Amino acid sequence: MMVRLMFFGWVREGVGAGEDALALDAPTPLAEVLDRVAALSPAHAAALAERDRLRFALNQAMAGPEALVRPGDELAIFPPVTGG
Repeated sequence: MMVRLMFFGWVREGVGAGEDALALDAPTPLAEVLDRVAALSPAHAAALAERDRLRFALNQAMAGPEALVRPGDELAIFPPVTGG
């Protein structure tokens, strides 16, 4: 089963796409999923190089590196957002 990946901001620009997918057979920690996403291509690796600057939403709820990603989930990866 697949995890739907969604990229926003400069992550989207770096990857060159707004969406991608990753095969996942069992619940997997977010940190490990990010390692697998970075391994998809050099562009993915570069876009995820500074993970401490990124934010993650799992099924539209903010998530940390310890969160479990399950097959069928949606993972959004984006830089911090500022506004006023």
